[in-house]
Amino acid sequence: MLQLLAMGTSEMIILNFVWLILLIVGFALVVVEMYVPGFGLPGIAGGICLITGVALYAKTDVVAWLVMIVIIVSLLCVALSISIRSAAKGRLAKSKLVLNEVSTSEVGESDLSYYVGKSGSTTTVLRPAGIGEFDGVKLNVLSDGEYIPEGARITVTKVEGNRIFVKKD
Repeated sequence: MLQLLAMGTSEMIILNFVWLILLIVGFALVVVEMYVPGFGLPGIAGGICLITGVALYAKTDVVAWLVMIVIIVSLLCVALSISIRSAAKGRLAKSKLVLNEVSTSEVGESDLSYYVGKSGSTTTVLRPAGIGEFDGVKLNVLSDGEYIPEGARITVTKVEGNRIFVKKD
């Protein structure tokens, strides 16, 4: 009791509004979880803050619990609808939270041009299409119209797009 009397008025006000601070922080953390998906730390911490804030405010009053829960759920539904609407209109995609560039590992023409002049062997019959092996890499290749038997030595003459042309050595 003496400790309560020794506290200043500003400390008493802060202690009386801890529940409100917890509700605001919890609401903010849950909203952050809506924009950064995944059931991670912000969502869990926000839920704990919301429940603790309601418990500190309502204590044993069941009606106060229900009213607070209805208010919180209503506000979270509004925040979720704003989040979904923002994502649907593309605003979320323009934010700094979303990665815009996608890395791909497609083989382009410039990568295949590496094989021009390389020698290898056929692993299947080329009539005119088949498979050739160059430096241990099997590739779909085309001859210039001629029949090339399996096991024959071949050289890459040109690359057009994803088509590799070869000739018999």
